Amino acid sequence: MSPPPYKGLVGASRLDSGTVRVQGEIQEEQAEALWCEGCAAPGPAQSMEKSVAASARLDVALPQTGQEIQERGQWESKLEFLLAVAGQIVGLGNVWRFPYLCYKNGGGVFLIPYVLFLFTCGIPLFLLETSLGQYTSQGGITGWRKICPLFEGLGYGGQLIVLYSTIYYIIILAWAFFYLFSSFSSELPWASCGNTWNTDTCMDFDKQNQTANWTALDNATSPVKEFWEWKDGPDLSPPCRRRVLTISGGIDEVGSLRWELALCLLLAWVICYFCVWKGVRSTGKVVYFTATFPYVMLVVMLARGLTLPGAIGGIIFYLYPDPARLADPQVWMDAGTQIFYSYALCLGCLMALGSYNKYNNNCYKDCVYLCLLNSGTSFVAGFAIFSVLGFMAYEQGVDISLVAESGPGLAFIVYPRAVAMMPLPQLWAACFFLMIILLGLDSQFVGLESLVTAISDLYPSFFYRGHRRKVLLLGISVVSFFAGLPMVTEGGLYVFQLFDYYACSGMTILLIAILQSVCVGWVYGADRLYDNIEDMIGYRPRPLIKYCWLYITPVVCTGTFIFSLVKYTPLKFNNTYEYPWWGYAVGWYFTLSSTLMVPLWMVYKMLLTPGTLRQRLHLLRQPSEDLLFSRKQQEAFRPLTSDPSRCAGKYMPHGDSRPTDFTQDSGPL
Repeated sequence: MSPPPYKGLVGASRLDSGTVRVQGEIQEEQAEALWCEGCAAPGPAQSMEKSVAASARLDVALPQTGQEIQERGQWESKLEFLLAVAGQIVGLGNVWRFPYLCYKNGGGVFLIPYVLFLFTCGIPLFLLETSLGQYTSQGGITGWRKICPLFEGLGYGGQLIVLYSTIYYIIILAWAFFYLFSSFSSELPWASCGNTWNTDTCMDFDKQNQTANWTALDNATSPVKEFWEWKDGPDLSPPCRRRVLTISGGIDEVGSLRWELALCLLLAWVICYFCVWKGVRSTGKVVYFTATFPYVMLVVMLARGLTLPGAIGGIIFYLYPDPARLADPQVWMDAGTQIFYSYALCLGCLMALGSYNKYNNNCYKDCVYLCLLNSGTSFVAGFAIFSVLGFMAYEQGVDISLVAESGPGLAFIVYPRAVAMMPLPQLWAACFFLMIILLGLDSQFVGLESLVTAISDLYPSFFYRGHRRKVLLLGISVVSFFAGLPMVTEGGLYVFQLFDYYACSGMTILLIAILQSVCVGWVYGADRLYDNIEDMIGYRPRPLIKYCWLYITPVVCTGTFIFSLVKYTPLKFNNTYEYPWWGYAVGWYFTLSSTLMVPLWMVYKMLLTPGTLRQRLHLLRQPSEDLLFSRKQQEAFRPLTSDPSRCAGKYMPHGDSRPTDFTQDSGPL
């Protein structure tokens, strides 16, 4: 009799409940049949019992003191998972970073390095993380612990980056809420110079009088820039109060708290909290709106942009190819970093989202479709953005290169200036900032869900009891809110750029990508993960992805990492202001605190594990005992003896006369 497939052993019950609570009887009955087949009499399969117990502890430990342990949860439908991942990866970078990089790096030819990085790094790492999450049913920390305890630091490092990004990324939502509320006025407050916060150098742009173009005057400022970031100081006349940021003279001049922004920040956190407070049960419902409505807004804005005069010129400028740019290494660097930023790779978020899938979900197809959706959205967003920039350049009589920007400059200076020139500017401003809010909100609360999932999975018997998970979520939200308050002061933009430049730096993510590829490709085994994926979806992915894990991805990421080190320059605010030494020290703390998690955790585990150095290394690279074996792995072993008292934990591969004891350190399967 052949061993029963382990989908029936554990996977099938996971399809229904997402927990191991209902698996106990199935496991106890089938464990002996699977592991002790051929025994003279049914024996206690001790190793499997340990696995069942460990699995039960990890997911839904037995109830104590009469208080029921809650289920970990599961997506109610495949669509919820797809929308949640789409909401995470399709974010602000698709709108304000990719189009700018495309035009800056040779137009259409930028797609060549972009597509190469997509297929050699983006899709392989995307599949790696989602499949590991689905296979282990664990978040970003315990998932790596089960795969290879030695590399558990990958999970801690990734979650630390998520924590940093959670603190600072939501500041963008606070700004967007402020602009959205400001859009509901009879006249857009950034459209003219007749406001109390404007200076004498502010000059309105008159579309009918090109000779009054403010861009032709060196000392003139635009009302949209004064509304956003213009510096306050004693030399400004008349003395006035700036509207949004009121930027101080440096990071050491914190200034006062911008209470309007602080309230917008509080609103953003309240919304994020209630989006994820019931786990995937609430997240799965929220994403039906937050992940789809931005596409409606994008289509509406694209249709509007294409009807504006000068739009065609903007699109040509966006895609006009310059093949000579391919010889510049910076172009390739920009393509690689855009892939990692855009796809939320190496953070643990994809593992957390995948962990709520049903066991037999086709994560391979999902990976391909979601990656194509993400890159396609970036490409189409370029048409929506550059059609409007072409219109603005046409109205001002300047070259598009003078108005094109990326990042917050595009969202809060350039685009607001453009919509102020359109008919019904309040409508288009509200549509644009609502799209920005929803794009950022998805990425924010999915990252928050990932962080809560990772911590809850570390201590499931505690956090999956009563309302403790909600209290954990509330604690993270409150602490992150107060940690973000310095970024809504007058010196807040200096702090924001420190987080953006160092806490989520490309070098850190690239290093984690290298270590992930090495861990899965060479330690856990690319073929073993292919066996796991085959058992989940019924067939093996194309071999190119396996070779990427083994060779291409680590080599490409290593080259990009070295290039980023060589090209590193210290952060300068607006390319002029140099931070004090302690500012750079804080920035490097952000970078190193997550990067060093991996080697520090390796040293920590090595010190705690008994045995010789070789024995410790051998033991710490073994996957967890309660990880499920694929059919191929089941069929590769037969019982060592018919003596049931000796059956527990002892197996022998077919064709091998040497016994193997998996209760001891046994090596890879």
